Amino acid sequence: MFDLEQIIDFDKHLLLAMNGSDSLFWDGVMSVYTTTVVWIPFALALIYLLIRNNSLMNFVVLLFMLTLVMVITDGITSTICKPLFARFRPTHDPEIMYLVDIVNNYRAYKYGFMSSHAANSFGIAVFVMLLVKNKLLSFSVIIWALINCYSRIYLGVHYPGDILCGIVVGILSGLFVYRIYSYIRDKMRSGNRGWISDNYTKSGYSVSDIHFMLMVLYATFALIPSIAFLTLHYKFI
Repeated sequence: MFDLEQIIDFDKHLLLAMNGSDSLFWDGVMSVYTTTVVWIPFALALIYLLIRNNSLMNFVVLLFMLTLVMVITDGITSTICKPLFARFRPTHDPEIMYLVDIVNNYRAYKYGFMSSHAANSFGIAVFVMLLVKNKLLSFSVIIWALINCYSRIYLGVHYPGDILCGIVVGILSGLFVYRIYSYIRDKMRSGNRGWISDNYTKSGYSVSDIHFMLMVLYATFALIPSIAFLTLHYKFI
């Protein structure tokens, strides 16, 4: 029989051990990483991959499915769980709020269980992994999602427990929506080509198009520290 109070207490201690650093540079990196705007090129590269490797009808269905993933994950975490459980974020928790390292006074909305960032990123990552079926892409989007999750702990706006539960919601949502898509694709009989070739994945996605998407992803990874450095530099000029 688990003790909920002990779990919550452990979650708080774990947060304080993982939260923040003494580095203004890494503060900047995590602040940039967690923003939406920096990932717009990656989102556009994903759309490019889908357009290049699907019929128009199938592309429209895929866009709807990706939107559905976001609706489900955000609906469960933000619309249902946060007001239902009303668990304070670390930055608003009276017990530890003055012990939490915060960056640029960013505290976010007061309730944080479950993490929408974790659910959204893992929902998209799992759906894309199942759709494209490429090992390097799968590894890369999981790394992207994990760093996104850690950035929320680093900034002190989520407990590790918020993140873990958000990840579970994201994984299940991605799996669920992919099953719906598979059913629709089979009914439409207009899915990906499914050619067996070194130039294509098992699901018919062009390896060269996947490499382009990965190039954009890793270029963004490389650009984020530069943005953080420039922000820090001009802040102190």
